[in-house]
Amino acid sequence: MATASLSMQSVFAAPSGGLSSRNIRNTNQIFFKRNAPVVVRCMAQGDPIKEDPSVPSTSTSAAQPQMPPSPPPVSKPKVSTKFGDLLAFSGPAPERINGRLAMVGFVAAIAVELSKGENVLAQISDGGVGWFIGTTALLTLASMVPLFQGIRAEAKSKGFMTSDAELWNGRFAMLGLVALAFTEYVTGGTLV
Repeated sequence: MATASLSMQSVFAAPSGGLSSRNIRNTNQIFFKRNAPVVVRCMAQGDPIKEDPSVPSTSTSAAQPQMPPSPPPVSKPKVSTKFGDLLAFSGPAPERINGRLAMVGFVAAIAVELSKGENVLAQISDGGVGWFIGTTALLTLASMVPLFQGIRAEAKSKGFMTSDAELWNGRFAMLGLVALAFTEYVTGGTLV
């Protein structure tokens, strides 16, 4: 820092009142001074180390073969199995459970509507509350057991039926069930 300050003072305090080629040359010598040559080598993994005889070696470990460092072991991220963490707003359980319930509810609502001709609100008032509570308890329990064991749906999803597909199907089913109930409420009858 002191060297830079000194060189800047010498440039601006030149007797000619400006920058001369001599001052610029001195400044370049101060700022861009080379101390030692730097050698950079690039080697592919698995290739034997080849020394270039034209480049002098400065290290003392040239006689020992250098092995490439092994990659660090990949550790699985720790997943929480606490009840509060699983059912938190951003936890893994709420959207999956609600999506699964909506998928079952949408299919059941359409099936009963086709067979009996009742709209969603009539289905709920004609004994649908008991079915809703039973289905909710069963699907919630079945969804929470693997989560308490530390197993996530992302780890088990392969091929066509992935965890992302389940999330999107659940989201569409939630929207479809709400749209079905709203449409039947506004029109006053069944949709199908």
